[in-house]
Amino acid sequence: MKRIINVITIAAVLLTAASTAFAQNGPRGQLYAGAAKVDITPDEKDLPATSQGILDHCYVRVIVFGNGATKAALISFDAASANAQVAAYVDEHAAAELGIPEGNIIYNGTHTHSGSSVRGDELTNRVWGAVKQAVANMKPAKVGYGDGVCYLNVKRDLFDPDRGTWWEGPDYDGKSDKTVAVIYFEGLDGKPIATYFNFAMHAVITGNTDKVSADFPGEAETYIESRYGPDFVAAFASGAAGDQNPIYFQQTFDLRDIRIKDYAARGEDISNRMPPGGQGLDRTKPEVQRLLGEQERMIKSYGQILGEEVKYVIMMMRRFETNVTLNCARKIVSVPGRRQTNGGGRAGYAGTYEDGPDVQIGLSLIMLDDIPVCGVASEVYNPIAVELKNKSPYKRTLMTTVAYGFGARGGGYMPDDEAYGAEVFEVLGSRYKQGYAQSAVVNGLLDMIHDATH
Repeated sequence: MKRIINVITIAAVLLTAASTAFAQNGPRGQLYAGAAKVDITPDEKDLPATSQGILDHCYVRVIVFGNGATKAALISFDAASANAQVAAYVDEHAAAELGIPEGNIIYNGTHTHSGSSVRGDELTNRVWGAVKQAVANMKPAKVGYGDGVCYLNVKRDLFDPDRGTWWEGPDYDGKSDKTVAVIYFEGLDGKPIATYFNFAMHAVITGNTDKVSADFPGEAETYIESRYGPDFVAAFASGAAGDQNPIYFQQTFDLRDIRIKDYAARGEDISNRMPPGGQGLDRTKPEVQRLLGEQERMIKSYGQILGEEVKYVIMMMRRFETNVTLNCARKIVSVPGRRQTNGGGRAGYAGTYEDGPDVQIGLSLIMLDDIPVCGVASEVYNPIAVELKNKSPYKRTLMTTVAYGFGARGGGYMPDDEAYGAEVFEVLGSRYKQGYAQSAVVNGLLDMIHDATH
């Protein structure tokens, strides 16, 4: 019996050593990290006529890190997605001037549906300035990882037997990953530098206010930053939130119903499509004012609760790395596409389709020691990210979605294979043919992780 125990113990040690060795591909060196952020909110005079003004400001946040052999960056926009034109400029100039190879940057949007930014060269100049400042701020650092939980998200594809149809409602029994993944950088002098935190929930709370807002991600970012000082950067990354809504969302449904009734009174039926922003709400009505006020308060509540969980995860971190490997990659996978032939509604009807062009999906990876940060250029359904994390050889794997900015943009919403029976707008309008995208993304990222660590 003693010999068997010894053999098992030796085997366990060897397996542990082997799993540790996976992340050793490439040189190991002292970690350096720096961060910066820049306000990209447009002037109020430049907003469209339908806008109700600015509720809160939008930023781009940049975290740069390296190990002496190479550098990489995580860039998060308080916007629906990253800006492809800006990303192309930063890719080129960061490689030429700052030593950050083009494949070593993941760009993502926080996916706020209320964001707005300056445009054109002005946006490019502000973001590029933040990248250069983050590089200038780099100093010897250590990195930690932790994960917590937050119960603010819920699956939003629901068949309601009372309504007799599918709709965008809270499915409390649906699949919903509550994980908050947190990467934290701190200087060897003990001064906090930055955090990159990932959670799967659509940033749609302030959509009906018709005001510029970074929504709950922006509130969480600024709440965390207030804890760690004026130079600290907290960057939100949208997890696989394609089918995940805020659990408390009733104000949005009520305001949509008011808009629908206002349009119906004018002879226009918008009951099965998204009511147009900035129109159809009589803001002098006390009920409308109450609901809009609740939405504005709600993002602060969400931001504080999510921010508190991030702060707790950071506080509980015990393992930090100062000497790290850093391996990065990008690639594009192609999957069969489809074209809807009876589009027009948001829910509750059977879609009909014909074959469409193949869809190109951009994938990206930053392997920071044993932390795989995986980027997908699409709005990914939650079970796809869960499958990736379950199959990854690294416990600290996380998926950042709406990670546009290079190559192909993907096909919008990416349902998991099981979700294709749901008659909801994300599935109905998806350009992905059933049975291809989920495996292409999961296997594509697993292959990238393998190649980066062997």
